[in-house]
Amino acid sequence: MTSLGIRLTLLAGPTVPIPPLREVMESLGSVEITHSDEGRSGFQIIFQVGQNKANFLDYALLKNPQFQTLARVVVMVSFGTVLQVLIDGIITNQQFSPSNEPSGSTLTLTGEDISIMMDREERNTEHPAQSEAVIALKIIGQYAQYGLIPVVIPPPTVDIPTPIERIPTQQATDLIYLQELARRYNYVFYITPGLVPGSNFAYWGPLIRQGIPQKALSYNLGANSNVDTLNFQNDALSPTSIIGQVQDRLTNQTLPVVSLSSLLPALSANPPDLSDLLTTGREILRANGLNAIQAFAQAQARADASTNAVVTAEGELNTARYGGILRARSLVDLRGVGLSYSGTYYVKQVTHKITGDAYKQQFTLTREGLGAALPTVRV
Repeated sequence: MTSLGIRLTLLAGPTVPIPPLREVMESLGSVEITHSDEGRSGFQIIFQVGQNKANFLDYALLKNPQFQTLARVVVMVSFGTVLQVLIDGIITNQQFSPSNEPSGSTLTLTGEDISIMMDREERNTEHPAQSEAVIALKIIGQYAQYGLIPVVIPPPTVDIPTPIERIPTQQATDLIYLQELARRYNYVFYITPGLVPGSNFAYWGPLIRQGIPQKALSYNLGANSNVDTLNFQNDALSPTSIIGQVQDRLTNQTLPVVSLSSLLPALSANPPDLSDLLTTGREILRANGLNAIQAFAQAQARADASTNAVVTAEGELNTARYGGILRARSLVDLRGVGLSYSGTYYVKQVTHKITGDAYKQQFTLTREGLGAALPTVRV
């Protein structure tokens, strides 16, 4: 990819990832990496290896400790002098496919980000007198050997239960438990690569729908275009309001619970009105053991989540023209598609597809409605 001004760097190893031999890199066929705001990020690396009397690279790769299962892998790309880490993960599967054709054999390495190590042991643990944010910090701190830097945003309502009242109990893996705690507030938990190889940010908090958008995606703008394909969906059935009642565990009174319109920062000019019975669905909140504030927080979280992806855009980005990577879990501007669909979007998912002569990024963007909230985009 040097002809495109882009350089791929690979590190791998059973403990500390290091650069592989030159002949190994020369056999690299393709790399695919997917980042999403739901679930773990994943990667697939394919080596194309020949099989003849003078070349035993295929067997050497199979025995190489750098590429065994549970080895650590770091993939980076450089745009000019700017180095960016795409993924820091663990190999979970190794597949060798021999072929009778010259250079037709392949070794495929599949893996997931560092959070896979948080999902290997189911625990039965108590967390007395600790709020969700404190529990998240404590669990993340147990994985410091993977370079995790905790980024924990406390929810709008903090509940610190006394041992007499109740004791938060974990009956799941650390990863699943962190995701369960996050869903109570329409939060997410994920691990994203840090600024240098070997470091990672462990994020537990709300969807990042604020801040400066990334460089604009441009479609149908002639020489300024950097998006090759694009399509949209508008889901009218997604917006949902939440109603119900809760017996407050502190006062023992039964109180009504009704969600409000989405409290998330609006990215569109026409966010859905959750109070309109004709255009929104209704769901009943069924929750026990909560106080009124917690019940409202969970109802509002579900209502907010229902509006996240009313409008969805899917497309493919020409990386050489874009001049950088599109980061998932953040904002980006889109232009060239008319008043209804241009504007700012949340980047829900990005799949990087890298070969020797091409680098494409497939993306999924979401927001809560039609029309741009602001009249300008960041070019």
